[in-house]
Amino acid sequence: MNYHTISSEKDEYIWNLLLAHAGETFHTARGLSFVYHQKRGRDGQPLGELVIDRKEKTITRNTVLLAYGKALELMETAGCVSGPKKLGVFGASYLYPVFLELGICRKEAARAMSVQQ
Repeated sequence: MNYHTISSEKDEYIWNLLLAHAGETFHTARGLSFVYHQKRGRDGQPLGELVIDRKEKTITRNTVLLAYGKALELMETAGCVSGPKKLGVFGASYLYPVFLELGICRKEAARAMSVQQ
Protein backbone atom coordinates (compact mmCIF):
# COMPACT_ATOMS: atom_id res chain seq x y z
CA MET A 1 0.00 0.00 0.00
CA ASN A 2 1.04 3.55 -0.65
CA TYR A 3 1.42 5.42 2.67
CA HIS A 4 0.91 8.80 1.00
CA THR A 5 -2.44 7.67 -0.35
CA ILE A 6 -3.55 6.49 3.08
CA SER A 7 -2.47 9.75 4.68
CA SER A 8 -4.20 11.74 1.96
CA GLU A 9 -7.45 9.81 2.47
CA LYS A 10 -7.30 10.36 6.24
CA ASP A 11 -6.58 14.07 5.74
CA GLU A 12 -9.53 14.34 3.36
CA TYR A 13 -11.78 12.51 5.84
CA ILE A 14 -10.86 14.81 8.76
CA TRP A 15 -11.24 17.96 6.68
CA ASN A 16 -14.65 16.81 5.40
CA LEU A 17 -15.69 15.86 8.95
CA LEU A 18 -15.01 19.40 10.12
CA LEU A 19 -16.81 20.84 7.10
CA ALA A 20 -19.82 18.65 7.85
CA HIS A 21 -20.11 20.42 11.23
CA ALA A 22 -19.65 23.94 9.86
CA GLY A 23 -22.42 26.23 11.05
CA GLU A 24 -22.87 24.40 14.35
CA THR A 25 -22.27 26.26 17.60
CA PHE A 26 -19.26 25.24 19.68
CA HIS A 27 -17.85 26.70 22.90
CA THR A 28 -14.26 27.51 23.77
CA ALA A 29 -12.72 26.28 27.03
CA ARG A 30 -13.78 29.62 28.53
CA GLY A 31 -17.38 29.12 27.43
CA LEU A 32 -17.42 31.58 24.53
CA SER A 33 -19.65 30.43 21.68
CA PHE A 34 -18.45 30.40 18.08
CA VAL A 35 -19.40 29.09 14.66
CA TYR A 36 -17.13 28.41 11.70
CA HIS A 37 -17.59 28.05 7.97
CA GLN A 38 -15.40 27.34 4.98
CA LYS A 39 -13.90 30.39 3.34
CA ARG A 40 -14.78 30.96 -0.30
CA GLY A 41 -12.91 32.84 -2.99
CA ARG A 42 -14.28 35.67 -5.11
CA ASP A 43 -15.50 33.12 -7.61
CA GLY A 44 -17.43 31.30 -4.88
CA GLN A 45 -15.15 28.28 -4.90
CA PRO A 46 -14.29 26.84 -1.46
CA LEU A 47 -10.82 27.55 -0.14
CA GLY A 48 -8.77 25.47 2.30
CA GLU A 49 -9.54 27.66 5.29
CA LEU A 50 -12.08 27.78 8.10
CA VAL A 51 -13.40 31.19 9.15
CA ILE A 52 -14.17 31.55 12.86
CA ASP A 53 -17.02 34.02 13.39
CA ARG A 54 -15.87 35.31 16.79
CA LYS A 55 -13.00 37.34 15.43
CA GLU A 56 -13.13 36.63 11.70
CA LYS A 57 -9.92 34.64 12.04
CA THR A 58 -9.08 31.93 9.56
CA ILE A 59 -7.47 28.57 10.23
CA THR A 60 -5.88 26.83 7.28
CA ARG A 61 -6.47 23.23 6.35
CA ASN A 62 -2.79 22.46 7.02
CA THR A 63 -3.11 23.88 10.54
CA VAL A 64 -6.20 21.73 11.14
CA LEU A 65 -4.27 18.66 10.00
CA LEU A 66 -1.25 19.53 12.18
CA ALA A 67 -3.55 19.93 15.19
CA TYR A 68 -5.26 16.65 14.38
CA GLY A 69 -1.90 14.85 14.20
CA LYS A 70 -0.86 16.36 17.54
CA ALA A 71 -4.18 15.35 19.11
CA LEU A 72 -3.72 11.76 17.94
CA GLU A 73 -0.16 11.72 19.26
CA LEU A 74 -1.25 13.01 22.67
CA MET A 75 -4.16 10.57 22.83
CA GLU A 76 -1.74 7.73 22.17
CA THR A 77 0.93 8.83 24.64
CA ALA A 78 -1.05 10.55 27.40
CA GLY A 79 -4.57 9.27 26.82
CA CYS A 80 -5.95 12.81 26.62
CA VAL A 81 -5.42 16.35 25.38
CA SER A 82 -5.68 18.42 28.55
CA GLY A 83 -6.21 21.79 26.87
CA PRO A 84 -5.99 23.77 23.64
CA LYS A 85 -2.39 24.88 24.21
CA LYS A 86 -1.31 21.24 23.99
CA LEU A 87 -2.19 21.28 20.27
CA GLY A 88 0.47 23.94 19.70
CA VAL A 89 -1.08 25.58 16.64
CA PHE A 90 -2.72 28.87 15.76
CA GLY A 91 -6.45 28.63 16.38
CA ALA A 92 -6.14 25.81 18.90
CA SER A 93 -8.67 27.48 21.20
CA TYR A 94 -11.24 26.90 18.44
CA LEU A 95 -10.05 23.54 17.13
CA TYR A 96 -9.83 21.94 20.58
CA PRO A 97 -13.56 22.15 21.43
CA VAL A 98 -14.45 20.92 17.95
CA PHE A 99 -12.12 17.94 18.37
CA LEU A 100 -13.65 17.22 21.79
CA GLU A 101 -17.19 17.39 20.45
CA LEU A 102 -16.37 15.13 17.50
CA GLY A 103 -14.67 12.57 19.75
CA ILE A 104 -11.22 13.05 18.22
CA CYS A 105 -9.79 13.61 21.69
CA ARG A 106 -10.89 13.93 25.30
CA LYS A 107 -9.89 16.19 28.21
CA GLU A 108 -8.97 13.48 30.68
CA ALA A 109 -7.36 10.10 30.31
CA ALA A 110 -9.74 7.19 30.55
CA ARG A 111 -9.50 5.62 33.96
CA ALA A 112 -9.01 1.92 34.30
CA MET A 113 -11.97 0.32 35.97
CA SER A 114 -11.03 -1.65 39.04
CA VAL A 115 -12.93 -4.79 39.72
CA GLN A 116 -13.64 -5.46 43.36
CA GLN A 117 -14.02 -9.05 44.40
